[in-house]
Amino acid sequence: MSGSGKFCPRCGDTIEREEEISREGVDSALCDSCYIDEYDLVDAPNRVEVRVCSQCGAVYRGNRWVDVGAEDYTDIAIESVSEALSVHVDATSVSWQVAPEQVDTTTIRMHCQFSGVLRGTPISEEVVVPVKMGRETCERCGRIAGGSYASIVQVRANKRDPSDEECDRAGEIAHELVDELESKGDREAFVTQVTEVTGGLNIQLSTNRLGEQVARRIVREFGGTYSDYETLVTEDSDGNEVYRVTYAVHLPPFKPGEIIDPDNDGPVLVESVRGNLKGTRLTTGDHYEASYEDGNAPDADRLGLATDGEETTLVAVTDEHAVQVLHPSTYETKTVARPDYLDTDANTVTVIDTQKGLFVLPDGE
Repeated sequence: MSGSGKFCPRCGDTIEREEEISREGVDSALCDSCYIDEYDLVDAPNRVEVRVCSQCGAVYRGNRWVDVGAEDYTDIAIESVSEALSVHVDATSVSWQVAPEQVDTTTIRMHCQFSGVLRGTPISEEVVVPVKMGRETCERCGRIAGGSYASIVQVRANKRDPSDEECDRAGEIAHELVDELESKGDREAFVTQVTEVTGGLNIQLSTNRLGEQVARRIVREFGGTYSDYETLVTEDSDGNEVYRVTYAVHLPPFKPGEIIDPDNDGPVLVESVRGNLKGTRLTTGDHYEASYEDGNAPDADRLGLATDGEETTLVAVTDEHAVQVLHPSTYETKTVARPDYLDTDANTVTVIDTQKGLFVLPDGE
């Protein structure tokens, strides 16, 4: 006799020995047919709701907003449904596929087809789960819309106004840093506002730490220094004082590409302003570096920009210290200093006319 001697309490059929399951409770007493009829392969909710920020597209998961970078929310709907579904614990070889149906702009109907094996019996089941997209505004976007900021980076320059290029790049640096932090999951970092003001640029940022990071990066790229000071703005709900920090960035008085006269020993083409100013003497080709006593940059007259240089004819090499060139405007032959970088075999050179005279620029300037 192949039966186990036990009978199914529901249908009365004899339970085959191989049908017995080592489970506690009445479930184990049911035959396979009644057991499968009693329990679903999949337990699915009637509806799944997904909270989505209408501004940035972040999705609320658990107890926080998460950037997902999705162009549409079909994948988010599939993921949310998969997390909400539960498959019978005894099922094996379970597989499933889903066909999303876009009902309207906020509802996606998920048609889910499951298959598996339960007590040795292949079964399949289909469930339909509507996913409702709830449009909200996340905390971060709410703060941005409300103009919230905790620090200001003020971009200024010593003895001059920052150029448009410097201001544009400073704004880019702030946005690039925010993008880096966002890619690492930091949703507290954002740029509230970038404003051009008389004498420079103001960048409002979400946190004090972000303000300091932006100030450091600007100084790292352009040289100069920065200082900071706090301003008491309010108290929080616990009575703690809340400060807003201003980071004052002071760019160097000179920029790479400028031609200056620091000490009457010959004009210098500025090549770097990170740390002490560095450049090349246009009279000799020697390296120049401002002394420690001069600080970041020496007192010097501005003579022009390397971009103002003009190509002209190299007429003759006079000696090891001088050459003759045609003046680019008057076409007169002029004797000028011969720096080490000048190629005496060249037919043309680039020169710049300054109040201190005519000088040959390095190649590429």
